[in-house]
Amino acid sequence: MREPDNTIRASFPEMRSALRTHRFGWFEIVMLVVFVAVYYLLPGYLPLATQVAIMIIFAISLDLALGYGGIETLGHAVFYGIGGYAAGLYALHVWQEPISGLLVAAIAAGIFGIVSGVVVLRAKGLTLVMLTLACATMVHEFANSMRAVTGGDDGLSGYRIDPVFGLFRFDLFGRTAYVYSVSIFIIVFLIARIVANSNFGLTARGIRANAQRMQLLGVPVLNRLVLLYAISGALAGIAGALSAQVTKLVGLNTLAFTLSGNVLIVLILGGIGRLYGAVIGSIVFVVLSDRAAAIDPFNWLFILGGLIVLTVWLAPDGIAGRFSALTQQLRGRERKS
Repeated sequence: MREPDNTIRASFPEMRSALRTHRFGWFEIVMLVVFVAVYYLLPGYLPLATQVAIMIIFAISLDLALGYGGIETLGHAVFYGIGGYAAGLYALHVWQEPISGLLVAAIAAGIFGIVSGVVVLRAKGLTLVMLTLACATMVHEFANSMRAVTGGDDGLSGYRIDPVFGLFRFDLFGRTAYVYSVSIFIIVFLIARIVANSNFGLTARGIRANAQRMQLLGVPVLNRLVLLYAISGALAGIAGALSAQVTKLVGLNTLAFTLSGNVLIVLILGGIGRLYGAVIGSIVFVVLSDRAAAIDPFNWLFILGGLIVLTVWLAPDGIAGRFSALTQQLRGRERKS
């Protein structure tokens, strides 16, 4: 019994560090100032900024699964796509109210997370990666074959979205879509931080570090991972639903491997296991993609790839990780002086 006591005692500093990592501070203030400034100073870029907000939500959802639970996945776009199709079908056949559409998308993606998680999360390593990719591929082919329901290659369209709260209509300039997406992003960010800083989130970190030891301590490892996977999937479904409501189109690309790869690159750029990393990585990735495409429409992927390689080379722990290391170095120098 002495070893579990020592393990728990040794984990206290890590728990305190985890609680400090995502407290309210200057980052939240800067983040809000930036989003408000974009609305007033860059009105022509509101559609792009809306895509940034949606990508941030998607990246946060993956970070919960990968960064906090150690769930290695290459098929996270399956939740994004399920959320998009659920919101689109809900608006097409049931009700055009947007908030309830987000809830329906979250529930649909979360249920798929539970069902698939019970199966795939029994595996580890490369097997887990391949199983998540296989699940995404199966759902992609199912959506492609169900043309009468999903529209197949043509995508799901022809639905409309009512004004938010019955007051704010989606306009051509993207103002309502931007404020709506940013508001949902803030809510998702707070939810993710609560999950990450809760006892459940700390347990997930322990499972990521050493699943066998956590199991010896009496933690139901599989159940915790399935629940985390479902929460992650529900948040990704919200991101997909937002995209479906803003663009009024859901295509097979929302289930594609490319999207799963892009959001993984976002986390690598920003920093895995840091909610701030998802925010920073999304901004960098979406803006770099847009600027690279504007500079060279034919070879923009080559430009983007070079910039990503350079960023990862200079900041192997991500931009947020690099900034955190620099901050600690400065604090160390101040203490010595």
